[in-house]
Amino acid sequence: MNSILSNITITVNPKLFVKNPETSELGKKILEQSIILIDEIGFDNFTFKKLGERINSNESSIYRYFESKHKLLLYLSSWYWGWIEYKLVLATNNVANSMERLKRAIIIVTEKIEDDSATLHINEAILNKIIVKEFTKTLLTKEVDEENKEGFFLVYKNVINRLITMIEEVYETYPYSKTLASSIVEGALHQHFLKDHLKTITNCNENVSPTDFYLDLIVTTLKK
Repeated sequence: MNSILSNITITVNPKLFVKNPETSELGKKILEQSIILIDEIGFDNFTFKKLGERINSNESSIYRYFESKHKLLLYLSSWYWGWIEYKLVLATNNVANSMERLKRAIIIVTEKIEDDSATLHINEAILNKIIVKEFTKTLLTKEVDEENKEGFFLVYKNVINRLITMIEEVYETYPYSKTLASSIVEGALHQHFLKDHLKTITNCNENVSPTDFYLDLIVTTLKK
C-alpha cells in the first residue's frame, strides 16, 4: 500500500492555506514540525512563534503559509482524513461481499495508526494522536457552519459517507445508517482517548481495541 500511496497527492481545500505548504521545503518543514510540537505541548499552548523557534525561521514566514493556527489544524485534519479515505478505498476496492467490505472499512477508520514511510514529512502515527485529542476543536467553534459551507470538513464527511453507503449495502432498510457511520468514526477517536487516559470508563485496553468493539457493534447491530 505504501508504494501506491507514495504516488498519490492528498488534496486539501486551498482556502485553508495562503501558500500550499507541499510546494516548498519550508512548507513541508512547517507541517512536519507543527505535528511534532502540537503533540508535545498541546494545541492550546502551540503558537507560530514557538513553531518558528523550532524550525529556526521567522514567525512571519509561517504566516505566509497559514493565516492562523486554527487554519493549520484544519489543514492537518483535512490531510489526515484524506489519507484515511485513500486507505479506505484501497482496502475495500474489489471486495465483493458487502459485510466483509464494511468490516475492512471499520478496521481502517478505527485501528491504531502506524507511520506511513511513503510520506516523509508527515508522521501519521503522531498526527493520529493529535486528531484523537484535538480534532473536536476544529468542529466545536462558533464558525463551524460557515466553515462547513466553505467545504473545510468535506473530506471528513467523505469518509463517513463511504461508511454510510457500505452500511446500507449490508442492510438497505436500516434506519440509522448516518448516525451509525458518524458514531463509528467519531467514537473510535473517543475510545482511543479513553483507553489512554480514562481507562476505568472503557472496555478498551491492551487486549481489546476500539476496532474489536466496533466490529462487534456492526455485526450485532446489522443482523437482519
